Parts: sequence; C-alpha cells; structure tokens
Amino acid sequence: MRVCARICVVLALVFAPAARADVKALEKAARKEGELTWYVAHYTSEGAEELADGFGRLYGVKVNVVRMAAQVAYQRLLQDLKSNQPICDVFSSTDIGHYVRLKTKALFERYVPESSARILPAFRNFDPDGYYHATSAGLVALTYNSAKVKPEEAPRKWQDLLDIKWKDKVSTGHPAFSGYIGTWVLAMSNLYGWEYFDRLEKNRPQIGRSINDTVKALTAGERVVAAGALGPTLFSAARGSPLAVSYPSDGAVLVIAPSAIMKDARHPNAARLFMEYLDSLEAAKISAKHFSIPLRPEVPAAPGAKPISEIKTIQPTVAEIDKGMPEVIEHWRDTFGN
Repeated sequence: MRVCARICVVLALVFAPAARADVKALEKAARKEGELTWYVAHYTSEGAEELADGFGRLYGVKVNVVRMAAQVAYQRLLQDLKSNQPICDVFSSTDIGHYVRLKTKALFERYVPESSARILPAFRNFDPDGYYHATSAGLVALTYNSAKVKPEEAPRKWQDLLDIKWKDKVSTGHPAFSGYIGTWVLAMSNLYGWEYFDRLEKNRPQIGRSINDTVKALTAGERVVAAGALGPTLFSAARGSPLAVSYPSDGAVLVIAPSAIMKDARHPNAARLFMEYLDSLEAAKISAKHFSIPLRPEVPAAPGAKPISEIKTIQPTVAEIDKGMPEVIEHWRDTFGN
C-alpha cells in the first residue's frame, strides 16, 4: 500500500496541471519584485521596447529588454546557466528547437497564462505540457526595394531568387544567428532540396546576421530583393522607406515564436505576469502596429498587411526544426563559406 501511495504521489506530480495564478494577486506580487529581464529575439529592438514600455505603464514593473538574434540569445542563456548566474526571467526565441532542448533539461517553469486561452486557436497549446507558449508570429516573404524594382518585375515565388538577373542583388540573414532565417532555410530545403542553396550561392547573396539586416540592405539600395521578415519590412515601409512585399505563391514561411519562464527565475511573479501580458489584447495591438501577426482574434492585421487567413503559408514541424536547425547551419557554412 505504501508503494502504491508513493507511486500515486509521483504520478500526481508528473501529470499535475500547469501552474496558474490569480492575476490580481500576481500583479501585487510582481510590483513587489519591481522588474524582470527579458531575452528576446521576436521583434526589432523598437518593437520589443514598446512592448516592454506598455507592460510598465500597465503594471508599474520594469522590463529590462535584452534584444538579440535567436542563436545569440540562446548561447548567452546557456552561458548564464553554466556560470550559475540566472539573469533571464523570460526567454523569447524564434528557434523552436531551443524550447525542446531546454524543456528536456527541466529548465523551464511550468505555467499556463490565463490569456493564452484567448489567442487564435491555431496558436494555442503550442506545448501541450504547458512549459512554453506562442507569444509572437511572423512571416518570411519575398521583399524588395520598390524604387528599384517594379511590382510586375518583383519575384513571385522562392525559386525566382535563383534567376541570374538577381546576381549580386539578393539579401538574406544567417541561420547561425536568426531563427527566422533558419526556419526559412529548412522550409526551402524541404521544398526544393539543398540544390536550392547551391544555386542561390551562384547569385552571391549578401548575408547579414539577423533577418532584420535585409531591411537595412534594401533601404540603402545595397541589394534590391530579399528573403525578409514581413513585419520589419512593412513597418519600415510605413515610415517612408522604399520597400514592398511579394507574398510567394509557393508559401510564405510561418514562424511561431514562443516564450517561457526560466526555472529559478529571479523575478518569478513578474515573469508570470509578463507571460500573461504577452498574449493579452494590449500586446496584440502593439504587435500589429509593428506588423507582426496579431495572436488575438479581436485585433486586425495592420493596414497594408494581409490577414494570415488570406496568405498561403508553409512551416517546418517542431521535430524538423529541432533536429534540422543545427544541420542546416553547418550545411549553410559549407555552401556559403561563412
């Protein structure tokens, strides 16, 4: 009987529902902590700071924003953990594989925000066990300099980037830094095999680090077409930059980006409240302003952006990203020499 009782206790702990909290009590506890640190790759620096400011205005809790490319954020987090210096409270990467590996090592707190039940159904229960949750989504699409490329001349599908007419005119990021680019590389490899990148290399693309570097390259006229992030491109275009988007007929690449609370976070209540906020109506409005896909059904896409329901999308599976991302990074370096 004692053995059975012990087994029941263990099973209860293993299969216990993810922690939830009374939001009002959580607000009070978070204000006492006063701050949290957010490692984030989801947005531009400007977008991340605006989200952090919105949280501060709502709750009086400061968010220390550490905005980095996904792979840089992950390496910094691992270094923090190795040094036994838990700095990050909430981790927001664009490489889903990071979450699979960190969850396996029991490095996340199990917590389900009340607000996550109100996001679009397609983004709910991203991790059925409740350790990480979708808090941002965006697209990799064909982008171009509208002052140098006419709409009728812009690429219409991903294979158009392989046309010799775009030699020395293509911009992209690097999968060793950008989770968005890594996901795009996996998607292209799934569609067309690695031959796609062998051919792209012949067009001598300009390779930055972050996918957001394509916005700078196109705006400056250094390159005229790109595999670029929809949100930062349209946000810059809305501010007067000569940029435009072509939604590829073979599918824009959908990137769902989760967030998670680190186990043993220094500011656990502030972190939980911030997770509630990231899937809130207020955060969705700010995300839409920066042309990310709003996760809340009440918030429409920003003017100039198509609703996600009208866009053909493709997306590698979580298993493909977890297994394939390290492989494509090495293959990329072999092909492009960096």
